[in-house]
Amino acid sequence: MNVSINKDIEITHPEKTLWQNPSINKAQFISYLVKVSPHMLPFLRNRALTVIRYPHGVPGESFFQKHCPDYAPEFIQTVNVNDEESILCNDLSTLIWLGNQLAIEYHIPFQAVNSDYPNEVVFDLDPPDRQHFSLAIKAAKEMHEMFIRFGIVSYPKLSGSRGIQIHIPVHHLTLPYADTRLFTSFIARVLTEKFSSAFTIERLKKNRNGRLYIDYVQHARGKTIVCPYSPRGKEGATVAAPLRWEEVNDQLNMETFTIPFVLKRISNEECPMKDYFNQSNKTLLPLIDFIKKNA
Repeated sequence: MNVSINKDIEITHPEKTLWQNPSINKAQFISYLVKVSPHMLPFLRNRALTVIRYPHGVPGESFFQKHCPDYAPEFIQTVNVNDEESILCNDLSTLIWLGNQLAIEYHIPFQAVNSDYPNEVVFDLDPPDRQHFSLAIKAAKEMHEMFIRFGIVSYPKLSGSRGIQIHIPVHHLTLPYADTRLFTSFIARVLTEKFSSAFTIERLKKNRNGRLYIDYVQHARGKTIVCPYSPRGKEGATVAAPLRWEEVNDQLNMETFTIPFVLKRISNEECPMKDYFNQSNKTLLPLIDFIKKNA
């Protein structure tokens, strides 16, 4: 990849172990970020970034960082959000610098910094634990069938934690959040009414009774979602990996999609989200109008 790296970039303690199993040190982690950057940076670009840093490796103490620290080099771009200077990760140099700061997870808002409208709609399919991952597979497949009927193009990805997230690009539509909320709540309610023993929209965990939570509330201004290809601060070095729809089946195993596995995958296969930014999903407009009229 012929990309220039800022001369002020320095990798400190490259031998530092970040994950024990699989064994991944800081140099290998940053190498991962470099290799996935052509797929990851388009999602990070022009979005106010939130990272989760693990100063002693994974698992271990961690903290969220929304603001740009005072010691950041001059080439780091920022944007003022709610009187706080947030980092814009628009280039590889910034991504490498963040990796050297042991920013393991990368979370992004749904809209770009220069827009009031979301770039995408995302459903978070959250089972009670990894042992109930089959519920996320079931919910994703049911949701996909609905989207096909509505003519909506959607993209599944592993959360890297315990569930599946469904991305729907809407960057060409200038849909306000109030309209996307009508759509997300409609889809969530249809599925929970049809499969009330398996899925729920109950926000309180104690009241879910082992059911999968279809989180549509998370899609809102000021909320974030983990970026495609972001590693997760979990044992096993799992990744928020994009999937092809045909991979969403009973053989799907989240633990397979580790940093080493994803590196091999992107070297041998096209990114499942390669045409993501070319989609318009104009069929959402008449569907939302229908939901409004029948509310």
